[in-house]
Amino acid sequence: MESTRLQKISRLVQKELSEIFRQETAKTRGTLVSVSSVRVSPDLSVANVRLSIFPSERGEEIITNINANERRVRYNLSQRVRYQLRRCPELKFHLDDSLDYIEHIDELLAKDKKPQQPQQPDAEAAGEQ
Repeated sequence: MESTRLQKISRLVQKELSEIFRQETAKTRGTLVSVSSVRVSPDLSVANVRLSIFPSERGEEIITNINANERRVRYNLSQRVRYQLRRCPELKFHLDDSLDYIEHIDELLAKDKKPQQPQQPDAEAAGEQ
């Protein structure tokens, strides 16, 4: 159970990271990075950030790039939250593939929902009744 303070800090970090990624991805056409969720540890030292990336085919490549530039992202974040937080938490980025999972489930349900041919009753089964 997160305390109210942890929830507020998580929302603050999520909002500011979303703005940072929006500005960075505006330079690259066709890529969208959004912050799905942020979980801050109780001692405020680590923030686990889940990123949703479109197109999802480039997800691993973009996460690798973001992790390589984690120091720069953390510095930009610390400049934005310097009046709200004393120390900026260490950032750990993870790929949020829940949208891909939902899409896969929808495809399976749609395939299962296709109309099936009505089965003809067997002559033997009809004769037994």
